[in-house]
Amino acid sequence: MAETRTITPPDDDLSPGERLPLGRRFRIVLVLGLLTALGPLTIDMYLPSLPTITTDLATSAAAVQLTLTGTLAGLAFGQLLIGPLSDAFGRRWPLLAGIAVHVLASVFCVVAPNVAVLGTLRVLQGLGAAAAAVVAMAMVRDLFSDRAAARLFSRLMLVVGVAPILAPTVGGLVLNWTSWRGVFVVLTVAGVTIMAVSALVLPETLPAAKRRNGGVLGTVRDYGRLLTDRVYVGLILVAGLAMAALFAYVSGSSYVFQDGFGMSEQQFALTFAGGAVGLIGATQFNVRLLRRWTPQQIMSGSLLAGLGFGLVFLVLAATGIGGLAGILIPLWLVLATVGLAMPNAPALALSRHGEAAGTAAALLGAVQFGVGALAAPLVGVLGVGAVSMAVVVFGGMLAATLVYFLVVQPHRLPSGRPEPVAAVVH
Repeated sequence: MAETRTITPPDDDLSPGERLPLGRRFRIVLVLGLLTALGPLTIDMYLPSLPTITTDLATSAAAVQLTLTGTLAGLAFGQLLIGPLSDAFGRRWPLLAGIAVHVLASVFCVVAPNVAVLGTLRVLQGLGAAAAAVVAMAMVRDLFSDRAAARLFSRLMLVVGVAPILAPTVGGLVLNWTSWRGVFVVLTVAGVTIMAVSALVLPETLPAAKRRNGGVLGTVRDYGRLLTDRVYVGLILVAGLAMAALFAYVSGSSYVFQDGFGMSEQQFALTFAGGAVGLIGATQFNVRLLRRWTPQQIMSGSLLAGLGFGLVFLVLAATGIGGLAGILIPLWLVLATVGLAMPNAPALALSRHGEAAGTAAALLGAVQFGVGALAAPLVGVLGVGAVSMAVVVFGGMLAATLVYFLVVQPHRLPSGRPEPVAAVVH
């Protein structure tokens, strides 16, 4: 039987999650990583099968691309919906219900008769994946605070970085053995597995006394209060603008390196992996940096460095100086600075609103995802090429830096001691 205890951090500043036994904490973090992976797997695993789907369903490439847009829309809207629900009813039931929706949608995707049905089901898949993403962030805030939360977000960023790289590869391997429908069979199995381990391992981290039951009006008030917090809004914008730089790289890199520099598919895959290694490595190095510096200090340094590297990238792309190396080196360095910024911005933002962590995490995810996703079409609008990608990358870093120093004003943020947090333990 679960009991609710209010844990007040002692002088050693340990958060509730850090006070759990090591083995149990490891299991919880592992499952939170699986929840974080569900969204990238849902988005990216079926990408290699898009041409096959177009042929099999006798439709256009544009119509099939809309099924991807539907998934992204479900992810964005779902976070705004499920975040407040998790604040009102606790974390576990909205999480398990969302994953169940994902599983059912995946099952029906296997037998989808046309692209319209497939697109609708992909929206539902996105909604289910959103539950996993937003509840995972809210649970981190329930259990950890300040540097502990930033360290855990760094670990989860490892999953976010690796999953989109591995997912298309897994999808391609599945296509070697079966049709595109088999990809959704794999997603079904993944959803069932994640739902089972979540039910077995994850405790309820939000006790009944801390839940918010204001209904629709209460949710609107919560969102309104969040939007009036200048620092919180600034931090989620910084997270989204940093993500925009990353999305610009993802959307434009194949055209730049394959069309512009004549790379083969294998060479491009290695080049893309090199950027991912820099990004992921920086998120893990962030854990070591947090032993000495605060998240605010790391954010300040990483954004200023990213702005400088972005400017070098733009100049070299525009002048052609340095050739391929002149593009890759500053680009990879920008990605590394993004890897340092991305875990710390959510940690700082969510630390301000522990009383509505689900709603705060939902708005953070929706803004981060929405602002970042705008970068992909923007690269194409400017004209596919190294210069257009560099403009968006530099623009994202410039905007993020300006928002951080002018709106967030990190020098005014408190150094932060963990506040008393209610946690449910078994």
